[in-house]
Amino acid sequence: MNTILEVKDLCKTYIVNKHQNNVLKNVSFTVSEGEIIAVMGPSGSGKSTLLYTVSGMDEMTSGEVSFRGKDMSKMKKDELAELRLDEMGFIFQQMYMLKNLTILDNIILPAVRSNKSTASRKEKQQRGLELMKKLGIGDLADNDINEVSGGQLQRACIARSMVNSPSMIFADEPTGALNRTSSEEVTDELIRLNSEGTTVLMVTHDSRVAAKCDRVLYIVDGSIKDEISLGKYTGPSSLRDRERTLNNWLMDLGW
Repeated sequence: MNTILEVKDLCKTYIVNKHQNNVLKNVSFTVSEGEIIAVMGPSGSGKSTLLYTVSGMDEMTSGEVSFRGKDMSKMKKDELAELRLDEMGFIFQQMYMLKNLTILDNIILPAVRSNKSTASRKEKQQRGLELMKKLGIGDLADNDINEVSGGQLQRACIARSMVNSPSMIFADEPTGALNRTSSEEVTDELIRLNSEGTTVLMVTHDSRVAAKCDRVLYIVDGSIKDEISLGKYTGPSSLRDRERTLNNWLMDLGW
């Protein structure tokens, strides 16, 4: 498989009250097209900072990040913004949406702002409606964001992340604010998208979610301590064994 994301010796340092805080320390890894990878680790270990830095949302201090062969460390802010809009999708624990827009209008907003597509506004709306239907929320297009459940809103966020047909989705604790049922529904949607070819890099604290991923990276104090390969998730019948394997590995690492 081709490499879609390559990270070499990535460092991220914050200066707080004249004190240097090294959040990421010489992190290196690759992501191949079609993979779904979970990033796990203790609170404060640098998981979210890693996600934001490799996706260009936060500036790196040193190192290299290459996305589809493009060196992001040499790109200007407007070039990075265009890359994120056109080639990447984002899902967060907090489901950021504009309160003055309907669910559908929130979903198609990235498509409206993108210059990549020559589609008309009507065609972009149709794309949004098709994604909503695919995600089981097709009847919520005209609802306000406060008129739907948390699980439905997160599925709308997934639809928004997919509206520009990104090469890769970056998800930061996408199930963290959901109950168990909604969490499993959202996770299964991400697995389904991955099975259709979308690459996913996801931060999670939930081993049940991570057990459905191809690989898990374990980060401690800003460095990747270890990783485990679980292979492709084949369905519920394999989940118990995958969870057992992952949890034993996590316990050995001090989880």
